[in-house]
Amino acid sequence: MRVELRNPSRTLEIDGPLTVVALLQRLEVDRETVLVICDGTLVPGDARIEADAAVEIRPVISGGAP
Repeated sequence: MRVELRNPSRTLEIDGPLTVVALLQRLEVDRETVLVICDGTLVPGDARIEADAAVEIRPVISGGAP
């Protein structure tokens, strides 16, 4: 699968299939700090990502009015 990470931006090729949780563990990324988007759709931690998928991992950014 092609995995695109943000901050810093980089692209990796990872053997799959994997669950979201397994992918993040392999990348040493905390699940609570990112959003995982597979083929344009936000996916939960137990979702299975196929070997030919395009995955984007974005950091969670929160904010609000003072």
